[in-house]
Amino acid sequence: MEEILKAIEERNCKKVAELLYHKVDELGDEELKEVLEKAKKLALECEDFELYKLTIYYFHELLGIDMVNEFEKLAEEKDTFEAKFELADLYYLLGELEKSLDLYRALLEEETAKGNVENVAKVYYSMALIHEELQEYEKALELMDRAEEIYRDLGDEEQLLRVGIHRAYVLFESGEVYEAKAMLAGLLPKVLDKKDLLVELHLSFEEIFEDDENYDAALQECLYALIHAKGTDYEDVAFGSLMDVLWQLFLEDDFETVYLNIDMFARAFPDMKDFFEAVKAIALYKDGKMSEEEVSKYIEKVTDQRQIDLLEFLGEAEL
Repeated sequence: MEEILKAIEERNCKKVAELLYHKVDELGDEELKEVLEKAKKLALECEDFELYKLTIYYFHELLGIDMVNEFEKLAEEKDTFEAKFELADLYYLLGELEKSLDLYRALLEEETAKGNVENVAKVYYSMALIHEELQEYEKALELMDRAEEIYRDLGDEEQLLRVGIHRAYVLFESGEVYEAKAMLAGLLPKVLDKKDLLVELHLSFEEIFEDDENYDAALQECLYALIHAKGTDYEDVAFGSLMDVLWQLFLEDDFETVYLNIDMFARAFPDMKDFFEAVKAIALYKDGKMSEEEVSKYIEKVTDQRQIDLLEFLGEAEL
């Protein structure tokens, strides 16, 4: 909490947003309310609508306090692309997809009339994500094509790559698995020096392999993603994907795949060795290859509360 409060005092909106994203689960309700109130005030003073959106979202989802109407009034008052764009994204985050689409369509008309092509591309891409959520994959791909065309004209290589990775994932969702894998492979050499995109790409491969129940390959992609995500904003996302795969394996009683593969992670991340060895021990215990007394010794070595909670979570997995 102190780290977040310090960032707020320093008026570093970007750092406040990053810390909230990574540490919000560590705060109790009263602490969270205090932090969010201060972060919201800072966001208003700096007119950082992305941070403002984040605070409104956490108020709504974690504390049950609805402040969406405040954002709506603010966006109407400011009447800027940034404010309305973040409001549309808030609607998306809250699952109000039609409201989000309606606002994006209005923004698309406004920004097209003004000739703000970069904003138009952002809106096309954001609308594509909603149509993907609605499983309207053909429409999502069409909108991504339009965004890519603009970014290509602008010479924005990084955004082109980002949209391309997600476009490949939508192709996978639509059933074009081999084309999706080929597209991701074609993008791989272009993102080797861009950690965030490299993580996104490996996580896309992970989902493809997991969907095919090729868990050895899925875990390998999780390993690559975690290695490249180390020390970045994507570290939690990559770790979450690994936990999702492990959870699925425990649900399916496929303990062997867990204990045969988990040593990769223990050796790649020595600072988390105790945690991964405890995961292996639980899998061995579940498979009847380790006694309860033995597995307890491994679990007792883990001192991080979040990791302890995750071990308990995996240990309770059942069909």
